[in-house]
Amino acid sequence: MAADPSWDLTALLNAADPAAPAVERHLWLVRLLQWVRHPAPGAPGPAEPADGATPAPVLRLRQLCQVLERHAEHRERVQALLAGLRSGVDTTSLFADFGFAPRASFVSEFAQRLRARLLPGTPETGSLAELFPLLFEPADAAWVARIDPPTLARLGALWPGRQWRDTLLDAIAFLASAVRASAFAPALRLRMDREALAQEPFMQLAAAAERLRTAVHAGDDAALQREALYLRALLGACRAAADTVAAHLERYGTSLQIVFETDQLKARTERIEQLMDCVLAPQPLHEGRHLLLELLRSQGERRSVRALFARHGTQLSRQVAERSAETGEHYITRNRAEYRQMLRMAAGGGSVIALTTFGKFGIAALGLSAFWTGWWSGVNYALSFVLIMLLHWTVATKQPAMTAPALAARLLALRPGRDGPDADPAIEGFVDEVTHLIRSQVAGIAGNLALCFPLVLLAQWAAIGLAGAPLVGAPQGEYVLHALTLLGPSVLFAAFTGVLLFASSLIAGWVENAFVFHRLDSALAWNPAIVARLGAARAQRWARWWRAHISGVAANVSLGLMLGLVPALAGFVGLGLEVRHVTLSTGQLAAALGALGLPLLAEPAFWWCVAGIAATGVLNVGVSFWLAFRVALRARGVRGVDRQRIRRAILARLRRAPGSFLWPPREG
Repeated sequence: MAADPSWDLTALLNAADPAAPAVERHLWLVRLLQWVRHPAPGAPGPAEPADGATPAPVLRLRQLCQVLERHAEHRERVQALLAGLRSGVDTTSLFADFGFAPRASFVSEFAQRLRARLLPGTPETGSLAELFPLLFEPADAAWVARIDPPTLARLGALWPGRQWRDTLLDAIAFLASAVRASAFAPALRLRMDREALAQEPFMQLAAAAERLRTAVHAGDDAALQREALYLRALLGACRAAADTVAAHLERYGTSLQIVFETDQLKARTERIEQLMDCVLAPQPLHEGRHLLLELLRSQGERRSVRALFARHGTQLSRQVAERSAETGEHYITRNRAEYRQMLRMAAGGGSVIALTTFGKFGIAALGLSAFWTGWWSGVNYALSFVLIMLLHWTVATKQPAMTAPALAARLLALRPGRDGPDADPAIEGFVDEVTHLIRSQVAGIAGNLALCFPLVLLAQWAAIGLAGAPLVGAPQGEYVLHALTLLGPSVLFAAFTGVLLFASSLIAGWVENAFVFHRLDSALAWNPAIVARLGAARAQRWARWWRAHISGVAANVSLGLMLGLVPALAGFVGLGLEVRHVTLSTGQLAAALGALGLPLLAEPAFWWCVAGIAATGVLNVGVSFWLAFRVALRARGVRGVDRQRIRRAILARLRRAPGSFLWPPREG
């Protein structure tokens, strides 16, 4: 089968026309790079090496160079076509703009990446930055890095001479101005350390870049080295000043926008240094290849929406995780006194959930539409959870998402090693924390259920004795037996509820971070209008209270509303999702027992529901904890932890002292 003529090298070179319109010249370059990358089957080209030592694209580049060296007409046309890039295309944009957001905005960069992924590009452009993604693919970096020096020199002979140095100097000037503008924006300027700005490194950047240009044009090597050294020192000082923004964010809350702007500033300073390497190099081809590899890396990164959130969301997720870790420490018991206190707090929470159970049945009995039933159910849950928080009680299923970041923080102390006499002593400390955490969860769930179940049952019996009918009737009791059984989809719903529990912890951390970042506690305490309305003393009290409780309020309100509204909204689109919360389910089962009578204890359906509640508790806690733990590990940058060592240590503790996972040992 004959090869497509467009893939034949001779046909490609014959089609090179320096006098053609710009878009046709650009298309020719695109086709040439396609031929280098992968010619069509049957097209003439060099054979693949047997050992795979040299990439096939490099072999095709050698073939291209051989043909051009043998045929002067082809070489002159290709050189003239490449020279046209200088006059017809803004080449500076490739080095000054490619890989950077056109505006220092996280949202605009997100939209730009979506457009780049969804919309096709066009070679009809006057910007080399826009043409570059059509010429190269990120995967080309693998063979570009393997181009040997002789082939690189032969390719370099095809490009116009020293005019590229002027292009690089223009890009340095543009980048220096962009760095200066970013640093002078209030979002960064007000968060940089004053000492880091004392020598005014950003103020001097533009002048230093101009002096570098002057030294290059003058051909004064001594002045060139001096100005280059000074410009590098300024760039280092600029990066050091930008690094102080992170310390400010750690203390006062972070923002994706500020993290993004800081990263853009630092990346531009690094690009300036890469361009300087090319300008100063006696033989710039090697440095030019490094620059091309950096451009290809930037191209791959800018295609990824996920990488944008992964990179710039790390600091926000760390801030959320650390704030959750601070809260989570209060939910971990380490001795018998704290364990008994946890039981009391959980019992108090269980008593409130008993009332919440009847509220849920009451709202369902009103016969409202699905949305309003979900809304008022969510309000019922939210008010109950907030009341539990204000009374300093607890709901066990809230603990895992808060305690997981605290446990992840302990992993930072672990170091690689082996079990044995020289084993890491931090392993035992970590296992201690795991033990404390598990029995704290046991205490929380036990305390919740120990009071919720009997209170609901007593309320049902009291209603029968006083009014002749239970608060929750037999039809609702039958529905509960059908809904909570382990033989149904309760396990899946329980896992889904664990996701909602985890999501509420993220919302809590995000709200607290925003509260601190926008300094709302200071505004409550000192805003003249608020002080005039509340009075100075009350404004101070309100500021302190909200600063201490904003996370808890956000977690409880968001969790309550999600438990009520998410199933209703899911049903609107045809997803039959429900929630299964271990304490609420226990209250519902107690209500069913009160409505159907004690003979229900002899029925298998009742015990299948008990098994379903047990599975619900495990999945509520397990899914929530696992998701929070994963986020905390990524946010803190924990890597290389030997899971086998940790697993062996936990199993050894389980064999040696299984009771310690349920009840704290005697002190001393």
